[in-house]
Amino acid sequence: MTVQPSSQTLDSTIARTRTRRIEVRATEEDRNLIDRAVAASGTDLTAFVISHLRLASQRVLADRDAFRLDPQALEAWEEVNSRPARSLHGLRQLLNRPSPFRE
Repeated sequence: MTVQPSSQTLDSTIARTRTRRIEVRATEEDRNLIDRAVAASGTDLTAFVISHLRLASQRVLADRDAFRLDPQALEAWEEVNSRPARSLHGLRQLLNRPSPFRE
């Protein structure tokens, strides 16, 4: 599921008190691109960078912390997970073998 940031999400970082500094190095080309995007968004560099870093961080962590499903996907997920477990002969044999790591 793709989540598009709302303007509220992007603007919410502006109201926070910033107490920590983040320093990065960029190529001239990257900096020019970022400056153009900042100007096009009508915000300042700090708000732009922080809001986009937050979004990128949330995307990276999304499947590690929790995942969200729309109602149809949740229904499909629940249907799959309510099925009884299948017996897989090959897996059963593998799990019943003695461990090669035991003496």
